[in-house]
Amino acid sequence: MKTKSFLSVAMLLALFFPMNAYAQASFGKSSLFNDGWTFVRDDVEGAEAPAFNDSRWMPVRLPHDWSVKGTLSPDNASCTGYLPAGIGWYRKHFSASDFPLEKTFIYFEGVYNRSSVYLNGHLLGERPSGYASFIYDMTPYLNRSGDNVLAVRVDHSRKADSRFYTGSGIYRNVWLISSGETHFALWGVGYATVSLTPQQAVVRVDTQVEGPIPASAKLVLTLKDDAGNMVAKSVTKAAVKQNVDLKVKAPHRWDMDDPYMYTLEAALISGKNELDRAEVKAGIRTLAFDPNTGFALNGVNRKVKGVCLHHDAGVLGAVVPEEVWERRLLNLKAIGTNAIRTAHNPQTPVLYDLCDKLGLLVMDEAFDEWEYNKKKWVEGWNIGTPAMEGTADFFNEWGERDVTDMVRRDRNHPSIFLWSIGNEVDYPNDPYSHPILDGGNFEFNQPMSGGYKPDAPDAMRIGVIAKRLAACVRAADPSRPVTGALAGVAMSNQTAYPEAVDVVGYNYSENRYEKDHATYPDRIIYGSENSSGYDAWKAVRDNEFIFGQFIWTGIDYIGESRAWPSRGFYSGLLDLAGNIKPRGRMRAAMWCEDPVCYIGTYPKPQPRPDRRRPMGDSSDAWDTWNYEEGQIIRVVCYTNAAQARLLLDGKEVGAMTPFNDQTGIIGWDVPYKAGVLKAEGYDASGKKVSEYEIRTALRPASLRAMADRNELAAGGLVHVAVEVLDDNGNLVPLGDNEITCMVEGPARLLGMESANNTDMGNWNDNVQRAYRGRLLAYVRTGTDPGTIKVRFTSPYIKGSEVEIVTLSAF
Repeated sequence: MKTKSFLSVAMLLALFFPMNAYAQASFGKSSLFNDGWTFVRDDVEGAEAPAFNDSRWMPVRLPHDWSVKGTLSPDNASCTGYLPAGIGWYRKHFSASDFPLEKTFIYFEGVYNRSSVYLNGHLLGERPSGYASFIYDMTPYLNRSGDNVLAVRVDHSRKADSRFYTGSGIYRNVWLISSGETHFALWGVGYATVSLTPQQAVVRVDTQVEGPIPASAKLVLTLKDDAGNMVAKSVTKAAVKQNVDLKVKAPHRWDMDDPYMYTLEAALISGKNELDRAEVKAGIRTLAFDPNTGFALNGVNRKVKGVCLHHDAGVLGAVVPEEVWERRLLNLKAIGTNAIRTAHNPQTPVLYDLCDKLGLLVMDEAFDEWEYNKKKWVEGWNIGTPAMEGTADFFNEWGERDVTDMVRRDRNHPSIFLWSIGNEVDYPNDPYSHPILDGGNFEFNQPMSGGYKPDAPDAMRIGVIAKRLAACVRAADPSRPVTGALAGVAMSNQTAYPEAVDVVGYNYSENRYEKDHATYPDRIIYGSENSSGYDAWKAVRDNEFIFGQFIWTGIDYIGESRAWPSRGFYSGLLDLAGNIKPRGRMRAAMWCEDPVCYIGTYPKPQPRPDRRRPMGDSSDAWDTWNYEEGQIIRVVCYTNAAQARLLLDGKEVGAMTPFNDQTGIIGWDVPYKAGVLKAEGYDASGKKVSEYEIRTALRPASLRAMADRNELAAGGLVHVAVEVLDDNGNLVPLGDNEITCMVEGPARLLGMESANNTDMGNWNDNVQRAYRGRLLAYVRTGTDPGTIKVRFTSPYIKGSEVEIVTLSAF
């Protein structure tokens, strides 16, 4: 008898798609579909038609954000960073003759916004959310021979539809996914830790299958450690939906200090055929929340030291490469951060992967507004007449699906510990109102709220919607608590909102912690959005029942801009280039266990009788030592040492001073004299534990360029930091020299970031001014190996060059 040879579905997938390609879809085999697109920023009639002539459109490689490539103008909305929006079209021609399997899908990680996707003139679907990931089955309209045309219309004509910068276009990855007729559903493989002891963990895997299931089909689940060794396995009869428990002996826990990851493999097997396979990273850990003792990870109580993050990166806009996110997250960890909040929408999948890898907790947030649009400032933050554009028009139709998709997409990340259904949807009179806002009932923010407005939407609606959204979250993932970030706590306390969620976030409401803890003893409370002030941290540090805070913000961001010229909001612990700012150094002194010492300076403030309160020590002082001889300078020290002293050229000019727990700052007033200024931190026994020094800088004399990597695989990204130096090799903090970047070899310049919030010039060329003596260049290497030279020049001073070697990616 002749033996029949065959290729399994999995073998065909591996043959036609590279093994290192991976979309967070949990089925089939994926390949990036980012190359070969064309784009036009115009609403072109008939652009969905296959025969449409797009030969004069601009070639682009996805991801692509057309807003950040546009011209800054005061005629654009301040809320979105004075950058343009509009309508655009994308088209891609491709052949499907070599697609090996029955089913072909197109998967978008994110399109901002109101997208319509066409294949060969047929509408595949529309998705209004700019942050949701979504998929379409292309199989019915795919030409297996001949040309195929994928066309995407993006409608961001509502230019002031967000309080923050959004970007415009297909700004996240696009994937081609191929599968057999029978496959796991989109995000159809999940897991949760059911029980955990040092001896054993029980991991419950849930699966969902689409397509006909052969009677002989088996579901094979395998859990492997980080060395590839199998630690648990299960073989059961396949079903449309099922839960299977895996028992893991001596489990290695995922923790913030040890973010250990397993690999979960799920396969559908029928006879000798593998119908589909999914692979997800898995972390075994437990979460616990208590109204009196706060939050515990793996049974150990932890204070959450979190920051709020938007999804842009300055000159890069909404297209933020993985390497940029990693550098930023590492800098946040360096100052003590252990958690992030995705303010205020789901973010790119790679961000969650990095948080899993780095041991950062994540509060994943779905919405900034629900059924009504919020005010959007268009002439500057809190200036003029706000616009009322937004996303509320599709909330009732899409809100429940959007939040469900967020949870299903992201639920396999052990870093996620909270699901947030909304941010400040209860802001008093924006739009909801309640009688509690009138008179003496409303304990804070009354001038801003303007009192009760009977004609405004009834605040009781908030509780109704919160219950609906929370039910969606719990149905998709019962293993984590639901939260919301409340802006009007006093008003929301009159509604069902706090009871609809499991953990209640308080935005800028530290003054209510103790009172509400007493009034609502079963309520779990934390700071979901907080200022970077010392008192806000003490409210967490000194109250066991408050488990943490999220600072506004972790990083400066585009949008929510002040009056022109202003790129965005400047409250970050890191600047737009991802560098640590003085307030980040102050935060490190509050949050870090290792010794911290930093000094910043500014002219001593003059008393002002018109001020209600005396001028306090600044928590945002830069480390500059260049002033007029004899000028009285305030020197502030951010430290976690018990005491500190100040020296100038080795001589004590500031006496040993104990740490001030009222302000968190040690300060001295000294007459300026050029030299080396140093602070030394000491413990209570008098032992020196830390120090920090700054020097008087001379005039700019040269540039110094430093690449974070001098060798990498082709297709990677390099950060090149440029500093303006004096003749002695010291940084010149006042250096604002114009710098030109030239790239030679297989690479291109993505952008140059000065971190200057008032720089409203051209962000897309190769000439930028330094700011505070620094500039950062983002260089993307090409697909070919070779040697790259990145050269920086500036008039009248010596330039600098770095050499980077790129290796073959395979």
